[in-house]
Amino acid sequence: MTIPRNGLTILGPALALALCMSNYVCSSKAQIKPEAFHRLVGGDQVDLYTLKNSNGLEAKITNYGGIVVSLLVPDKNGKLTDVVLGYDDLCDYLANTPYFGCIVGRYGNRIGKAKFTLGGVDYHLVANNGENSLHGGRQGFDKVVWKAERVNTGDGPALKLTYTSKDWEEGFPGNLSCTVTYTLTNKNCLKIEYAAETDKPTVVNLTHHSYFNLKDDGASDILGHELMIKASKFTPVDQGLIPTGELRAVAGTPFDFNKPTAIGARVGNDDEQLKFGRGYDHNWVLDRQGKDLELVATVYEPATGILMEVRTTEPGLQFYCGNFLDGTNKGKCGIVYQHRTGFCLETQHFPDSPNHPDFPSTELKPGEKYTSTTAYCFSTK
Repeated sequence: MTIPRNGLTILGPALALALCMSNYVCSSKAQIKPEAFHRLVGGDQVDLYTLKNSNGLEAKITNYGGIVVSLLVPDKNGKLTDVVLGYDDLCDYLANTPYFGCIVGRYGNRIGKAKFTLGGVDYHLVANNGENSLHGGRQGFDKVVWKAERVNTGDGPALKLTYTSKDWEEGFPGNLSCTVTYTLTNKNCLKIEYAAETDKPTVVNLTHHSYFNLKDDGASDILGHELMIKASKFTPVDQGLIPTGELRAVAGTPFDFNKPTAIGARVGNDDEQLKFGRGYDHNWVLDRQGKDLELVATVYEPATGILMEVRTTEPGLQFYCGNFLDGTNKGKCGIVYQHRTGFCLETQHFPDSPNHPDFPSTELKPGEKYTSTTAYCFSTK
């Protein structure tokens, strides 16, 4: 049988946007004012929470979309640098954002033609990326208000966010109860722990969507950042950026980052896959050794000496190098984000997995628990 598309439109954020003040001015870099995020959206309270670890690292997170608004880490000279792109004011996130810093769900990345079959039932999702579903649809987890609670995990200060995605929300089956916990550990990691349970068979693929720039708050491009990804294969895509189902070897292609390589070294290569994505916007099949948290990628910026390590329990990693940033997003402290001034490393299951039985399964059944952990860890060299 076929489940009809959910055509509901939620107006809460739009109404909140109409009430936003537009005259907020940032007085200095990374000094985000809590009052710029203290607002009601759809009748729910939005706030800004600050986590600071024992080494002085600081993260500011809002419960609207679970967005990491700023993340301050020291460079090689000890100067605190904000390494994520974003906005000074909630109003800008409500108005126009390419998923800056948010929690992505119910399904991160794309589902082809916005449909899949599960247990013999055809499900039709909200299409918000041409004919495809992207990052959960029009009203994904990035556009909802999460319940927030400060907790202490023993590793450092933490913020626990909870949200229940209702049955048929954006076309997905099942009431999905979700928890995402951000911990700013005393080992200088932003650790993100995801958990979810459902009352009907469904699919779930949660991830985090910060745009990183380890150099200068997004004032210049990230092409000199040196990237390493521990992966011998990637999933090539068609022109709509939907995986073809092939697992292709990276050896001898611009997709081989097994040795640290500048992001810009081959991004202009005359490769069909790079043309489809207008640069890198692909999923790498990680060479993992087990089920525990493992190092899967590193990024190093020579100018600041900042090294970011990515550790995850997930089988895939989407590397996106800001191909669609075009100067229309005026970010924190008035910085205009130009082409490729930020990159994303989204730990995940593969895009369009519900339509590819050979990919790792994203199905979640009643009585099971979805769990996933990723940590972005910072040091200098």
